[in-house]
Amino acid sequence: MARLREKLGHLARLGLERRLVETGDCRGAVITVEGSACLNLSSNDYLGLASDRELLREFYRLVDCDHAMERYGLGAASSRLLTGNRQIYTTLEERLAGLYGRKALVFNSGYHANIGILPALSSRGDLVLADKLCHASLIDGMRLSRATVKRFRHADYEHLEKLLAAGRQGYANVFIVSESIFSMDGDRADLARLLALKREYDCYLYLDEAHAVGVYGDRGLGCAEESGVIDEVDILVGTLGKALASLGAFVITSETIREVLVNTMRSLIFTTALPPVNLAWSLFALDRVTAMTAERKRLSAAAQRLRRELAAAGLRCGGESQIIPVIIGDAGKTTRIAARLRDQGILLLPIRPPTVPDGTARFRLSLSAAMHWDDLGQVPHLLSDAVAGV
Repeated sequence: MARLREKLGHLARLGLERRLVETGDCRGAVITVEGSACLNLSSNDYLGLASDRELLREFYRLVDCDHAMERYGLGAASSRLLTGNRQIYTTLEERLAGLYGRKALVFNSGYHANIGILPALSSRGDLVLADKLCHASLIDGMRLSRATVKRFRHADYEHLEKLLAAGRQGYANVFIVSESIFSMDGDRADLARLLALKREYDCYLYLDEAHAVGVYGDRGLGCAEESGVIDEVDILVGTLGKALASLGAFVITSETIREVLVNTMRSLIFTTALPPVNLAWSLFALDRVTAMTAERKRLSAAAQRLRRELAAAGLRCGGESQIIPVIIGDAGKTTRIAARLRDQGILLLPIRPPTVPDGTARFRLSLSAAMHWDDLGQVPHLLSDAVAGV
């Protein structure tokens, strides 16, 4: 126990100690945090669905019927391969398949998806080539796989091609793994380049669209839809827990890969299925997200304007999406700035190692279509003053 206490003390001295912060009511751009109302810049509710009270009321009116308890129960009490595969799973997967034009399979979360897919599909004698900044869930999936794993420098496709040219012939199957919108930097993968390399070297492309689903494409299906390349992405993972304000994730893939996952993917087989009411909300939200073109445009415009204003205020920011990183560097300083901003009504939680590399602690401004410029206009000035004053 003493060693564990010392570990906690070491984290505190480095400014890396974490704690659970109790949140409450969320309405539009404002969230209650330990009794105080704050502008919420730390959520993934990109389209504002989670805080849309009228939408929630519409959903509850929809399920308030004679057969609601039977159709939308609160618990599954079993894995999908036992008795947990309720009819609403089929409806949701068929709806996803209809939108994407390929087979769909729903999982309990993006983490469940990413830790299970590569171990199920790859074997010894296979190679995984992954972007250096892939999400922790993808990294854990690589670690659980039996394949050889190599990482290419972030968005450095020349480095990726060198790895392919040097080693492709030595492996039965090669999986190129990337996010489309990178969660901590807010930048975008070059899908055209990834697909060209996939074709040239006969690889599988595994694309995590967690932060793109709902936000990009005419129907909000992600960057692959926006680029018109859904059919060329072998394994497309999307989340239901961010822009769709629900819980769960899905893969869009071939029928063969889907069946392999059903038969061998441990994080699908050995976990209790999602509650039917959760799946019903996902289906409800999905049908609305496909039509939210105006919200997507508003979100994009707000992100572009805020990024310009932050840079004009002298802050080191980046990205090219609804996620705007502002790099501070020192973890302890970032934590102190976050506390000052919260006192001023801004919830902007610090992002610190090991989530990001050492020396790159930052704020990750995560915007929502529920926000207006009246909400955001004060942020560059407050953040700049806090950086200078801490």
